[in-house]
Amino acid sequence: MDNIYPNHWQTVSPHVNTLGESPFWQPHEQTLYWLDIAGKQVLRANIYMGTVEVWDMPSAPGCMAPAQGGGLVIALRHGVFFAPEWGGELRLLTTLDYDPAQMRANDGKCDALGRFWVGTIDETRTRNNAVLYCIDARNASPGHAPQVVCKIPPTSGMTTANGLAFSPDNRTLYWADSPSHTVWAWDFDEASAGMTHQRVFAQFAPKPSNWQADPAAPDNGGYGGRPDGAAVDIEGNYWVALYEGRRVCQLAPDGRLLASIAVPLQSPTMPCFGGEDLKTLYLTSARHHSSAAEMVAFPLSGQVLSLRVEVPGLPVNFFCGAGT
Repeated sequence: MDNIYPNHWQTVSPHVNTLGESPFWQPHEQTLYWLDIAGKQVLRANIYMGTVEVWDMPSAPGCMAPAQGGGLVIALRHGVFFAPEWGGELRLLTTLDYDPAQMRANDGKCDALGRFWVGTIDETRTRNNAVLYCIDARNASPGHAPQVVCKIPPTSGMTTANGLAFSPDNRTLYWADSPSHTVWAWDFDEASAGMTHQRVFAQFAPKPSNWQADPAAPDNGGYGGRPDGAAVDIEGNYWVALYEGRRVCQLAPDGRLLASIAVPLQSPTMPCFGGEDLKTLYLTSARHHSSAAEMVAFPLSGQVLSLRVEVPGLPVNFFCGAGT
């Protein structure tokens, strides 16, 4: 599929992340938030002023979402926390059932009812035990832990949770397992958070044996990348970053490839929609494990990029819970 937005990517700021992830547009503040997982930082940018604020975390943040009434919910390596205000207190909401020495929170976001969904990653890459949790704090009393339900168990065969997203009608939930190059879909019952009828939504070609990133290879050595973070537009199209694939793909609600959009870096990580009209696609990226040749060829690696698109995206969902 031809690149429909050639050479129109712009940099949001000169700030460089080691592993940028979990971007979202905060409409009340008109600011862009994202994480640097490896750098243990939460960041936000005033796009109009060109300023970036950095908040150091006590452990690696995997994902986050804005909270109703202000603040953030952040899944750190050692627990899920509510931050009432920028740079201030981190209030522990709950811990998750995994060994933080080997696993951590990864991709996640809130659904339309304000529940926080958090996936995990086995950092040893030796076990297929990634889990998807649903954290519901809507009925929790102040000072009491929210309800935590394991929606996809460690026996499911997943390794790296990614690509979480919801359809515009909230009847479909998407979730990706990056190493298997697979994006799954489930029928989703919004009221109960029930997931049924699991099926393959998109299957990307596996990494060729002995593949290594070669900045000089125009076809990326025959590798299209593996699914990382994702977002959905108002027409129900699923936009997914292809890690190590130098591209973002737009998929129709039936899984058809609508566009493969080239990115001027090796490893895009996660898109989101923002701006006043939600027609700016923001994209985080990574530079960790990059070779010297890659950094010369792709000097924007680790930065946040933006691209104007034709179809608006869905707005971010806010976390709902006691004290938020």
